[in-house]
Amino acid sequence: MTDTTDCVFCRIVTGEMPATTVGETERTLGFRDINPQAPTHVLVIPKAHHDTAAAMATADGELFGELINHAHRIAANEGIADSGYRLVFNTGDEGGQTVHHVHCHLLGGRVMTWPPG
Repeated sequence: MTDTTDCVFCRIVTGEMPATTVGETERTLGFRDINPQAPTHVLVIPKAHHDTAAAMATADGELFGELINHAHRIAANEGIADSGYRLVFNTGDEGGQTVHHVHCHLLGGRVMTWPPG
């Protein structure tokens, strides 16, 4: 497990680091990505620290549902729910995860092609 004192997302949750919040529940937080890859690019995170999606699924499977539900509500508030959006979890170093606090990328506002780019 990551040392949460060095975790940028934990510091955002506690208010030690600024972020542009777009939604919050008791257990999740949504905020704008500082390096957006789409017109709408929001990160939705659990407030509790879990290194990876797999770790969160093992520790608290219900939290996954809450995270996805919150991402959808943010998509609706952002006006992209009907046109479509992408949810991405990068898990582990080889999966492209650069911040080791599980997070869901909510991407939309344009046609999302595959492969991304």
